[in-house]
Amino acid sequence: MRQFAIAVAIAATLSACGGDKPEPRTPDVPQEPAAQLTPAQEKAIAHAQEETGDQGLHFDEDIRRLCPGLASPKFDYDSSRVKQQFRDALIGLATCMNEGGLKGKSLLFVGRADPRGEEDYNLALGGRRAASVRDALSSLGVLGSRMDLSSRGELDAEGTNEATWANDRRVDVHLSR
Repeated sequence: MRQFAIAVAIAATLSACGGDKPEPRTPDVPQEPAAQLTPAQEKAIAHAQEETGDQGLHFDEDIRRLCPGLASPKFDYDSSRVKQQFRDALIGLATCMNEGGLKGKSLLFVGRADPRGEEDYNLALGGRRAASVRDALSSLGVLGSRMDLSSRGELDAEGTNEATWANDRRVDVHLSR
């Protein structure tokens, strides 16, 4: 019995001295709720995502300065869809245009394509990519009169393989001058 009492005392001492340390408590940080969009807005963004692929938007330095934190998605081959992971970039750009550093400013969307395919096709594809971004932003409350479109198609494309062609498939977003 005495050995049992000693074993219990040793166990109690060891658990009090070491053992598992409590994890440090992280203070609760309020998180912003995800943007709540109407079905029409979701549909417009889904269409833009469908049209622009995963390589999609390239923001010029002026826009990055006025709207910090915007991601730059690009496009899939033969696609003008923006994939779901870039939904937040479209919402962030619309918010910046409606409430932030781009309030009252106009943008130019320049659609681009990689060099594969016919020149006319790629020019039209670039135009569709730019239009899909404009339409998504319009659904988020940005006035269409503040957005101009252009296409360079495969002009200026520099890619030579899939990895570098992905950089050619995009919409460049510039401040209108």
